[in-house]
Amino acid sequence: MQQGDRAVRGMRILLWYWGRRGGGAHFSLCLARALAQRSAGMALSVSRQGDLIDAFRALPVPRQEVDTYVDLLGFATGFLRVRSLTRGLVAFAHEQKVDVVVSAMAHLWTPLVAPALARAGIAYVPVVHDSVQHPGDGDTFWEWRLRRELGATRAAVALSDCVAAAIAARRPGLPVIRLPLGALAPSGIAGAIGTAKTSDVLFFGRIRAYKGLDLLRDAWRLVVAAHPGATLRVVGQGDIARAAPGLGDLPGVTLEPRWVADEEMAPLLASARAVVFPYRQASQSGIVPLALSLGVPAVATAVGGLVEQVRDGVSGLVVPPDAAALAAGLLRILDPATRARLAAGASAEGARLADWNSPATALQDALDRLLGTAAAPARP
Repeated sequence: MQQGDRAVRGMRILLWYWGRRGGGAHFSLCLARALAQRSAGMALSVSRQGDLIDAFRALPVPRQEVDTYVDLLGFATGFLRVRSLTRGLVAFAHEQKVDVVVSAMAHLWTPLVAPALARAGIAYVPVVHDSVQHPGDGDTFWEWRLRRELGATRAAVALSDCVAAAIAARRPGLPVIRLPLGALAPSGIAGAIGTAKTSDVLFFGRIRAYKGLDLLRDAWRLVVAAHPGATLRVVGQGDIARAAPGLGDLPGVTLEPRWVADEEMAPLLASARAVVFPYRQASQSGIVPLALSLGVPAVATAVGGLVEQVRDGVSGLVVPPDAAALAAGLLRILDPATRARLAAGASAEGARLADWNSPATALQDALDRLLGTAAAPARP
């Protein structure tokens, strides 16, 4: 490779994502599309069982497809194939002459595979979505997986300042690349704008204890006492009634415990006048930038990366994580004039977040700066 070639296209990146669905899949696809547009030196390694495999196949870049799993039995038996999958990933990286493997989101097999990349002389850089385990997740091996993954890295990518700080505390001196989390819009944004508003407030996302649905329940009691007729829609996969007993019995509340298909995500968010994030702990939320890109303002608790994503008084309201403060924020955003002002701010902020060229460029530039020619793998 000539020095001029490297200057034109930067580091040659292999984007690695073996997950199947959800926010990680959409993050990987958005980043892959942006990287593919700006660099001829990119390759992909993805799961053949992924829900977005056809979209990955449409990208004009070299691609490795691997068989992972779709159920618990496949997960258990898949461990027998991890060694061969590891050899295959290393061989593909050498074949494509990549300078760095970027893991878009950790997979359960990532900590078993990543150290082999380092041993093969290939720079490994993961996007760390969560630097501490969410309360109530109950994953016995979570700490072990993150520790092993970070032990194999040349640098790490963080999507919020709070995650970047936590990585720095875990591995002092490790370079951390800070990227903004863009809007994950699987079916586009423009087509959803203008969707009829059917609810005042929407909670949307997988149901987890740390997301504070019980806090939202207690706040909603105060909201409907002061604003009869207000409506709250709660949509997400999981046991909503268990997470917040009694929430569904409150006036104006509709519960929809279900998985939301890709094509429904943007219209669902656009149908709300405001979206609420009553979290007790957070790294960052993929729902926030999508809501803002649709012009839907947010009410979020002041925890973790949410305070970085929602600009208080500009694109939404940031409140302390207690029921009274959350209720006050919801009542403020129910005011039409306040909501209109915040919706305009959300649209302006969301337009920036919908552009994935910016984070892709920032990633490429940071890898060039931090790794440079030292990242070049040992050629077989």
